[in-house]
Amino acid sequence: MKAEIGDPARYREIVFCGYGEPLLRLETVKNVAQWIQSRRGRVRINTNGHANLIHGRNIIPELKGIVDSISISLDAQDEDTYNRLCGPAFPDAFNAVIRFIRDVKESVPDVQITVVNMPGVDIARCREIAEQLGAAFRVRELDIVG
Repeated sequence: MKAEIGDPARYREIVFCGYGEPLLRLETVKNVAQWIQSRRGRVRINTNGHANLIHGRNIIPELKGIVDSISISLDAQDEDTYNRLCGPAFPDAFNAVIRFIRDVKESVPDVQITVVNMPGVDIARCREIAEQLGAAFRVRELDIVG
């Protein structure tokens, strides 16, 4: 990854995202993020917010100082809708995502919540959740990347 990135300072930011959950490979993300930071680059992670569930511990403090921005997919306004739309592998995943959003603000300076505009998702309620948690909010359109 480092060879592909080259000089990280030439990019607005380096984003870990896509094709699964990037924090599944926590040690790799941390290693590369530290390297990016040491070369005056910026790091963003796009995540589903399940990292603490995946690793069975609170990984959030490990992101401090190496991640500038994090975008967390809230995906729904409540647990039932979340479970129906996302089919999470973990019980109580929706509430774990809410806790992750709330807690990550102590270690990552820029926190954003995203939702996909699709049937069954109450965008207004999701925006309220973001406001209550003190996070920025962005609506994504289904099947549109970027």
